[in-house]
Amino acid sequence: MDLKSKIKDLKEKKNAVILAHYYQVPEIQEVADYIGDSLGLSQKAAETEADIIVFAGVHFMAETAKILNPSKKVLLPDLEAGCSLAESCPPRNFKKFIESRPGHTVVTYVNCSAEVKALTDIVCTSSNAIKVVESIPKERPIIFAPDKNLGRYIMQKTGREMVLWDGSCVVHEAFSIEKLLEVHNEHPDAKIIAHPESEEHILKSATFIGSTSEMIAFVKKYQGDKFIVATEAGILHQMQKEVPSAKLIPAPAIEDNTCACSECAFMKRNTLQKLYDCLLNENPSVEVERHIREKALIPIERMLELSK
Repeated sequence: MDLKSKIKDLKEKKNAVILAHYYQVPEIQEVADYIGDSLGLSQKAAETEADIIVFAGVHFMAETAKILNPSKKVLLPDLEAGCSLAESCPPRNFKKFIESRPGHTVVTYVNCSAEVKALTDIVCTSSNAIKVVESIPKERPIIFAPDKNLGRYIMQKTGREMVLWDGSCVVHEAFSIEKLLEVHNEHPDAKIIAHPESEEHILKSATFIGSTSEMIAFVKKYQGDKFIVATEAGILHQMQKEVPSAKLIPAPAIEDNTCACSECAFMKRNTLQKLYDCLLNENPSVEVERHIREKALIPIERMLELSK
């Protein structure tokens, strides 16, 4: 049996579900039960009846699944699959940041640690961030963390002033506006689509701005067109599968690399072999301390309720 067949066999024997983010390598996406963005993955994690959740993503995503499913075993193929954005917001520093600004409603992007979520009033994803912010009474001042680029974008869309934590994603800040414009000059008929974690000058050049799932939906809407895609290159696999007639061009990164695009080294730590090994051995598992889990669950459930 090849690895994919072995994984399928183990999954059925152990009543396991494999959740994969769009940024995973194609071979992992091919064996996943569900492929999605952070919101979709959170929703699937909340509703699954599987005994074991294998989270093919990064650490904060597996933590979120564990918070929602404390009695289930949550596995992550590689515990070193972290997140530059989550790491940019240390819980101790963020706690001081909040305490120095009393009376603020704290909104955190899901790309943060369980400890930071435990300090939060409501969590959001890029899919529902605008809806979350607009649900907060206008007289309430807001702290938004950790992504300053997403925060600025939300401020522009909602007209709300927010205090922003100074964090960012290295992948989405790696796009070169000069190279992007060069590619667009070569393909003037292409629509530029971008993730809101990108820097402001990238967003200003975009025809469409949205989460990974929203970007795929936009490409579906204009199926035969050409697109320059400014987000992690892993999305191209599923996007091309869903819209085979579309011409997809990865937005170029500042530094040249083999694919002339921007990839998340953390996401790519997971491999098909590691996924098989973790399912076989039921390790490494992700745990969240009870007192943190109980506090973090409240803002996550608020987000999920708002997203119904």
